[in-house]
Amino acid sequence: MKKLLTCILALGLMLTSPVMAETEAPAEGGLSKDLVILYTSDVHCCVDQGFGYVGLKAVRDSLEAAGNYTLLVDDGDSIQGEPLGTMTSGEADIDLMNAVGYDIAIPGNHEFDYGMDRFLELAEKAEFPYISCNFNKEGELVFDPYIIKEFDGVKIGFVGVTTPKTLTSSTPKYFQDENGNFIYGFLQDGTGEGVYNAVQKAVDDARAEGAQYIVVMAHLGNEAECSPWTYAEVIENTNGIDFFLDGHSHDTDQLVVKNKDGEDVIRSACGTKMGGIGWAKITVDGELSAGLYSWNNDVSAPELLGIKNEISDVLDAETAELDEALQTVVAKSAVELTITDPEAVDGEGKPIRIVRRAETNLGDLCADAYLDQSGADIAFVNGGGIRISLPKGDITLNDILKVHPFGNSMCVIEVTGQQILDALEWGAHAMPGENGGFLQVAGLTYEIHTYIDSTCTQDENSMFTGVTGEYRVKNVMVGGEPLDLEKTYTLASHNYMLKNNGDGYTMFAGANILQDEVKLDNQVLKDYITGTLGGVIGEEYADPYGQGRIIAVEEAPAQEAPAEEAPAEEAPAEEEPAA
Repeated sequence: MKKLLTCILALGLMLTSPVMAETEAPAEGGLSKDLVILYTSDVHCCVDQGFGYVGLKAVRDSLEAAGNYTLLVDDGDSIQGEPLGTMTSGEADIDLMNAVGYDIAIPGNHEFDYGMDRFLELAEKAEFPYISCNFNKEGELVFDPYIIKEFDGVKIGFVGVTTPKTLTSSTPKYFQDENGNFIYGFLQDGTGEGVYNAVQKAVDDARAEGAQYIVVMAHLGNEAECSPWTYAEVIENTNGIDFFLDGHSHDTDQLVVKNKDGEDVIRSACGTKMGGIGWAKITVDGELSAGLYSWNNDVSAPELLGIKNEISDVLDAETAELDEALQTVVAKSAVELTITDPEAVDGEGKPIRIVRRAETNLGDLCADAYLDQSGADIAFVNGGGIRISLPKGDITLNDILKVHPFGNSMCVIEVTGQQILDALEWGAHAMPGENGGFLQVAGLTYEIHTYIDSTCTQDENSMFTGVTGEYRVKNVMVGGEPLDLEKTYTLASHNYMLKNNGDGYTMFAGANILQDEVKLDNQVLKDYITGTLGGVIGEEYADPYGQGRIIAVEEAPAQEAPAEEAPAEEAPAEEEPAA
């Protein structure tokens, strides 16, 4: 076991260069051996991918065998995203986290995707505490804001914080009472002050209780749309934090950020789907550092290295009943259907996700499924609800479930053309940036004139409230005819958007419901592919950028020159006098 970590390093593990912060020498009676805090984030039920939980347990065991103290924490979005979670409403994932031996966790935005009652049931089932300094019900915290762990008399305070974007990136209805009033919240005041103050109070209280080091466990991220609650904004408006272990944006950045007093804070993130295990270390000399173990093979670490431990049996028991059904081939595709750009890559050489800001062929397919199965005039699918690409060749039930893992149900409502236009405008408000509410469509086409700044307005909960200026969405065509703002259309989508204001789509509130949660979204997609398409996705979906339903116009059309006046008729030239 002592050689296991060395073996993993040799066979595919990348160890990032650690980031370090300047620290003062420890007080008398410090740690007798180094403490390594291992952390995961955005696992999204990928318990057997990357390192997997089997590999995670092996790494922890190896570090302990080498003479370190260890703690294991999770920064949210663990229990949702794969069939294992969907088909057990998160329970299998909690069972596995218990078996692995997690010490602390915080809720991410997707912990609530099975409903508030279900998450609170799972939190009770967990053999580890959830903490959050800003998740509250009617002003009262649901969980403790912090917890203290102690080694050799040295106290380490852990503070939890969850993004206020949770209210729109999970289902808003889950945070409301029966009258539609928000009773759960995350201190989403719009200025950031509520979150900053809550974090600062938890840090100060933990320090007052004797914590020598403070670790913030966060699910905040770095996307611009998460402002004013990004990790950088929280760090820059607080003090007293040593480590800031962050999730939500799926990045793997390791850096040092200055707090409001100009002191170093180590910010570390570990990516998603068990492709990375983050670590933060406090040495016996009081030195602080953090980094990342990254697994870069397509084959998981336990499978490639033959790692077996007590977690292997628990994982086998949880997944055995699902495997046979999930691996059934239900269709074939003549083309690859994508959520990423087929050519462009980011700075790390990874494909760039575009389904949240541009049309893709998989977006077309998903929207077509809603249109076909509902019989509506128009269909919308939010880009954030399309989670993986589909391969060329055999498609299994598992593949389809992974495309739509959230368990949303198809609905059809009556709407006006004005509501359709407002929805398209709201979906395009973040362009050219990403937005989970970006709309993939069927039954209509539209243009997004990105040179026009968005004038959408929103309330403190990031819910749409109107458009104050020129619309950037133009030339909307429904069935080949211009959108009529006063006409009534039928619109198909899912309950998340049409009934529960998901992604902030409030313009559909009170709409007449024609079909109410008739089937799950992944069943809609399956029935369209296996039924209407006869089990074969054809060449009509070959273009990865879709069928031209969404056109981005980046420059204002040239103004037509005014028609020139016809030149005046010239008078006949006078004849020269004869010589």
